[in-house]
Amino acid sequence: EVQLVESGGGLVQAGGSLRLSCAASGFIFDEYVIGWFRQAPGKGREGVSYISIIDGETDYADSVKGRFTISSDNAKNTVHLQMNSLKPEDTAVYYCAAVGIHISSPLRLVPEIYDYWGQGTQVTVSS
Repeated sequence: EVQLVESGGGLVQAGGSLRLSCAASGFIFDEYVIGWFRQAPGKGREGVSYISIIDGETDYADSVKGRFTISSDNAKNTVHLQMNSLKPEDTAVYYCAAVGIHISSPLRLVPEIYDYWGQGTQVTVSS
């Protein structure tokens, strides 16, 4: 059974940092791309970042470039999202998701193409 479990969300002041983790199980880790997505109240789900486990390719949404860093710990089947210089507009439920590496890079920030999803973790940034 495929499982993705997020952790690390919470309440932080603007300018602060949080580190999200996504623990994966039930599939061959390096055959997948792991993405982070977020959904703010009243808005659609948007791509934040992704990492291709087998080759380390990453990309970020323009809104988080230079502030967020995605990484993987392959020994623990875990992906982290380090979020620095947080802004109130980063407030959302953050989800990790998995899709096979056959999906081409331009599509890897598109939530609709992902097959497996975690339950989400709330991130709230106060001003």
